[in-house]
Amino acid sequence: MYIVKNTLTLLRFKINDTLHIPQVNGYNIYKTDLHTHSVYSDGDVTPAFRVREAFYDGLDAIAITEHLEYRRHEGNMLKFLKGYTDGKVVKAKNYDLINRQCPKDGIMSDQNYPIEEALKAAKKFGILVIPGTEITREPVKIGHFNALFTQDNNTIYDPDPLQSIRNAREQGAIIQHNHPGWRRTSCDKTEFEKTVYAEGLIDGIEVANGGSLYLPIIDRAREDNLYVAANTDIHPTTAEYYRLKGQHRNMTLIFAKECTLKGLREALEAKRTLACSGGYICGDEQLLKDLFLASVKWEVIRTDKKGVRTVRLTNMCSFKFQYKTSKNALPVDLLPFQSIQLNVAKDKDLKLTLTNMLCGNMVHPTATLAVK
Repeated sequence: MYIVKNTLTLLRFKINDTLHIPQVNGYNIYKTDLHTHSVYSDGDVTPAFRVREAFYDGLDAIAITEHLEYRRHEGNMLKFLKGYTDGKVVKAKNYDLINRQCPKDGIMSDQNYPIEEALKAAKKFGILVIPGTEITREPVKIGHFNALFTQDNNTIYDPDPLQSIRNAREQGAIIQHNHPGWRRTSCDKTEFEKTVYAEGLIDGIEVANGGSLYLPIIDRAREDNLYVAANTDIHPTTAEYYRLKGQHRNMTLIFAKECTLKGLREALEAKRTLACSGGYICGDEQLLKDLFLASVKWEVIRTDKKGVRTVRLTNMCSFKFQYKTSKNALPVDLLPFQSIQLNVAKDKDLKLTLTNMLCGNMVHPTATLAVK
């Protein structure tokens, strides 16, 4: 796991397959992955497998976001189907358009089919599928962008990456800036990204992608009013990449009234998300504190003669929280569904700095628990 510009050891933890998270401010919290790939671009499994995998990982929704310009398996698929070509030699023509222009006859594959396959599987597993695609160009100067809630992926491609993003927006897509530090020496905006941002085309950004946590991007999301996301960008199986290492997959936590396309879209547009990756939860300071306060309960179990209260603090959800009671104190783990006792001075409230929550670049929120 690497982090651009900053050094931070990520906490390792495992969440049960069934994730218990309370309502926060009247909203349900839906566990989502807004960036996945299958064999129809450069992943190792089918879209139907991605849906089944998401079910076993405890998610509520996933986005199917095949690379618009890249299909690593195209040649193998054509070779497998050689009996259907009447003896004609059929070669892959547009398996890699990242650094080259598309042939005059356009992209031959049906960019909507992976979503259709996922939707069929989703009926069996109760997973919501968000249609999308990844606009994939040279990563250092241009970058990659997910179009979510797309209507027709076959009409998005244009040789000009900016026009591709505009095409997606014109059909009502939400645009997410993917892995903004990938293959770069910093998370600073490129000239191309400055243009895209200036046009108001970006709605959200990945704070975490796979094994990378981009700390400076937490500040950018706040400054540019973007929703934060933590996605897998998964190509192999999540068992291989996460489970067998004792981790849960990255998740974008969406605070919404209902798990429907309309409900999740409204929440993304309102920026009600948190990014969960490697034991850290990142995003808006108030939303982080609200999640913590909704997830724990506290009670005074005794008071000594000097008025010092012994408080029992219980974690009622599937996330581990880590906190410090003072600047120089060591961090303490509050594990899922476990309690811990601590002393609070007379007439004082309990203030906890939440060290596995990030509301900025190495900035942690502080929650105040009224102790009576």
